Amino acid sequence: MRTPNQRLRGLVAESGYTYEALAKAVRAVAAECGGSLQTNRSAVEHWIAGATPRGDTGRFLAVAISRRLGRLLTPTDLGLPAAGGVEDDDTIGLSLKEDPLEALLPMWRHELDRRRFLASSAYSVAAAALPLTHIHEIAARTAAARTGHIVGMAEVDAVRDMIRAFSEMDERHGGQHGRSALVTYLRDDVAPLCRGRFRTDDVRQQMLSAASRGVHLLGWKSYDAGQQGAAQRYYLQSYALAAESEIAGQDGFVMRTMAMQGLKLHRPEHCQALAETGLDRAKGQVDAPTEALFRVVHAHTLAKIGKRRPALAEAERARDLLVGAPGDELTFWALTWGPPAASVYSRTAKVHETLGDHRSAAEQYALAATARPARTYARIVALDLVAAAEMHLKQGRIEQACDTWHQAIDHMEGVRSVRTRKAVKGIRGDLARFRVRGLRCATDLDARARDFLAAG
Repeated sequence: MRTPNQRLRGLVAESGYTYEALAKAVRAVAAECGGSLQTNRSAVEHWIAGATPRGDTGRFLAVAISRRLGRLLTPTDLGLPAAGGVEDDDTIGLSLKEDPLEALLPMWRHELDRRRFLASSAYSVAAAALPLTHIHEIAARTAAARTGHIVGMAEVDAVRDMIRAFSEMDERHGGQHGRSALVTYLRDDVAPLCRGRFRTDDVRQQMLSAASRGVHLLGWKSYDAGQQGAAQRYYLQSYALAAESEIAGQDGFVMRTMAMQGLKLHRPEHCQALAETGLDRAKGQVDAPTEALFRVVHAHTLAKIGKRRPALAEAERARDLLVGAPGDELTFWALTWGPPAASVYSRTAKVHETLGDHRSAAEQYALAATARPARTYARIVALDLVAAAEMHLKQGRIEQACDTWHQAIDHMEGVRSVRTRKAVKGIRGDLARFRVRGLRCATDLDARARDFLAAG
């Protein structure tokens, strides 16, 4: 004997729908998504009595009730099984088979409930390959999130402005600032808009693109907090939203980010393929400075697999693109780390560092640090200076390294970032042998680094 679905019963009562009206709304959603249903009042009665809707009907039902109530609901919220089965903590967000918003909602719920699985989840090599095999199944996004509301470019611009503000806060103060606020904004404001009734298909695409950028930023915040598994899950769902938006190059840009993460974690599996595929999706589709961002990461992956000449040639092409079109305006989603020149310099430095050319690497890191507005991009400027100092040290220039490390710590004041704290701990480790020898510049810098860590 079936157990009545009290959760669904309560939500239907809250919506004010009659069973007949709800069945009609479900049929309408199915039609908008290219399907055809014969749902009637009797079917709704069976669901409330405990029957499970077949196929995608549960998703259509969730969208129909979401429209009426003005908040985003998943089949799970309705007391129904998630499509494909309910994911447990170990797999939430690691799939591209489902609607990205349905994957994101439980992740955000856990974030705000301070559940630890996201923070402690491991980086998955297998998941890094998912975008390479992901088939673009673009779902129709015409279901209204708020009764009678039609989403236009004004809403898209508002979302972009808010995400830009969160991004600037992140760069100036570190990833631990504003994270819960960003989660809440994406969940309560942006996700329902992605379910909105749109004025044009272009508006729909731009809204999904903006949502992808916001989720990408949340991945970056997780990365900055040292939560690599969580970052990867957010990047995967950012990719899924970008792919659904069909905005040329944006899905490839997220693949580029995933390649960068793999390189940083010394997990090179799939990195070269991710970077190359991302570049292929962008070539001829984006402006020259944005293409430069793709090429320089591709250069880094080539350096990692020992292809010295192709790596240097690709890095040179990236710089040529910057020189050839300095006035091009970057698209919204490509402005993740500030001026493109700074990102190209910083990544070119990593190419040289990988190839063992520490002098050239130090020069490129220094260029990157000066190419970004220091107040706006305090954290990344500090980290570029830390890297430059490490290159000076590898050349035996301890005093120059200490001077550069002091500059880096200057930029870290007021920044809450696991990566900056880790960098300062690294400075102390690098100074240990010089401190033992009583070298004045090393002992003074070590004392400052110790005080910085104690204050944090």
